[in-house]
Amino acid sequence: MSVKISEKTIVSTLEKLEKLNLDEKLHAELSWCWNSYKYDSNPVGVIEKSKAALELFKAKREENSKAIAKKLIEDLEKFASN
Repeated sequence: MSVKISEKTIVSTLEKLEKLNLDEKLHAELSWCWNSYKYDSNPVGVIEKSKAALELFKAKREENSKAIAKKLIEDLEKFASN
Protein backbone atom coordinates (compact mmCIF):
# COMPACT_ATOMS: atom_id res chain seq x y z
CA MET A 1 0.00 0.00 0.00
CA SER A 2 1.60 3.24 -1.12
CA VAL A 3 0.25 6.18 0.84
CA LYS A 4 1.63 9.68 1.02
CA ILE A 5 1.20 10.89 4.56
CA SER A 6 1.62 14.58 5.12
CA GLU A 7 3.14 15.33 8.51
CA LYS A 8 1.81 18.88 8.24
CA THR A 9 -1.77 17.63 7.76
CA ILE A 10 -1.59 15.21 10.68
CA VAL A 11 0.04 17.75 13.00
CA SER A 12 -2.54 20.39 11.99
CA THR A 13 -5.32 17.89 12.65
CA LEU A 14 -3.95 17.10 16.09
CA GLU A 15 -3.58 20.80 16.89
CA LYS A 16 -7.14 21.57 15.77
CA LEU A 17 -8.58 18.69 17.80
CA GLU A 18 -6.76 20.01 20.86
CA LYS A 19 -7.54 23.69 20.26
CA LEU A 20 -11.27 23.10 19.83
CA ASN A 21 -11.29 20.50 22.61
CA LEU A 22 -12.86 17.95 20.29
CA ASP A 23 -12.84 14.25 21.14
CA GLU A 24 -9.84 13.81 23.44
CA LYS A 25 -9.87 10.06 22.82
CA LEU A 26 -9.57 10.58 19.05
CA HIS A 27 -6.70 13.03 19.62
CA ALA A 28 -4.86 10.49 21.77
CA GLU A 29 -5.46 7.66 19.30
CA LEU A 30 -4.40 9.70 16.25
CA SER A 31 -1.31 10.89 18.09
CA TRP A 32 -0.41 7.33 19.02
CA CYS A 33 -1.02 6.10 15.47
CA TRP A 34 1.06 8.94 14.04
CA ASN A 35 4.02 8.15 16.29
CA SER A 36 3.63 4.46 15.50
CA TYR A 37 3.59 5.24 11.77
CA LYS A 38 6.83 7.21 12.09
CA TYR A 39 8.38 4.11 13.64
CA ASP A 40 6.99 1.30 11.47
CA SER A 41 5.61 3.06 8.33
CA ASN A 42 2.29 1.21 8.64
CA PRO A 43 -0.38 3.78 7.68
CA VAL A 44 -3.53 1.79 8.59
CA GLY A 45 -4.14 3.39 11.98
CA VAL A 46 -3.31 6.90 10.79
CA ILE A 47 -5.72 6.56 7.88
CA GLU A 48 -8.51 5.17 10.08
CA LYS A 49 -8.17 7.91 12.71
CA SER A 50 -7.80 10.61 10.04
CA LYS A 51 -11.11 9.52 8.53
CA ALA A 52 -12.74 9.82 11.97
CA ALA A 53 -11.23 13.30 12.41
CA LEU A 54 -12.43 14.28 8.93
CA GLU A 55 -16.03 13.35 9.77
CA LEU A 56 -15.82 15.24 13.06
CA PHE A 57 -14.36 18.30 11.31
CA LYS A 58 -17.04 18.25 8.61
CA ALA A 59 -19.76 18.20 11.27
CA LYS A 60 -18.08 21.02 13.19
CA ARG A 61 -17.68 23.05 10.00
CA GLU A 62 -21.43 22.72 9.32
CA GLU A 63 -22.09 24.24 12.76
CA ASN A 64 -19.53 27.01 12.28
CA SER A 65 -17.87 27.47 8.89
CA LYS A 66 -14.93 29.33 10.46
CA ALA A 67 -14.16 26.65 13.06
CA ILE A 68 -12.21 24.40 10.69
CA ALA A 69 -10.24 25.63 7.69
CA LYS A 70 -11.52 24.36 4.36
CA LYS A 71 -7.92 23.58 3.35
CA LEU A 72 -7.45 21.24 6.33
CA ILE A 73 -10.62 19.36 5.40
CA GLU A 74 -9.50 19.14 1.75
CA ASP A 75 -6.06 17.87 2.79
CA LEU A 76 -7.63 15.23 5.03
CA GLU A 77 -10.00 14.18 2.25
CA LYS A 78 -7.07 13.65 -0.14
CA PHE A 79 -5.22 11.62 2.46
CA ALA A 80 -8.21 9.63 3.73
CA SER A 81 -9.32 8.67 0.22
CA ASN A 82 -6.26 6.41 -0.19
